[in-house]
Amino acid sequence: MGLYLCIFDGDEELEGIDLGSYEGFGRFRDAVRDRLEQGKPGSRYPLLMLHSDGDGAWTPEEARLLQDELEAIADAFLRMPPLQFWAAWQRQLAAERGLCPRNLYECFMDVDGEPLIGRMMALCVLAQERQLPILFQ
Repeated sequence: MGLYLCIFDGDEELEGIDLGSYEGFGRFRDAVRDRLEQGKPGSRYPLLMLHSDGDGAWTPEEARLLQDELEAIADAFLRMPPLQFWAAWQRQLAAERGLCPRNLYECFMDVDGEPLIGRMMALCVLAQERQLPILFQ
């Protein structure tokens, strides 16, 4: 089962991110916890870290705060060394596209090989512009 973050306007999907498995999102949040929150989930990034990954939504108002959290995480991860890819699909995608992470930011991607944090920040911007929630599906 996979995790999909998206924004709908009525029945029309405006944008979505396929994160692959819930485990991948969990590993991203684990890296935030371990490297930026000294092992205390939500101590610095509560919207990202304390939100259930199973369902629900981030409101447009929360999206503004989440964007701030993601920008701070991106800034920190860009200065940290990369990790090994944890999943076979990541290694395969990296090999196919010649991806070689230079920092921790580039180690977390969606199923298309796009940087996860950047994609999530773009969703936050769209949620604010359109005053629509980011949905977990």
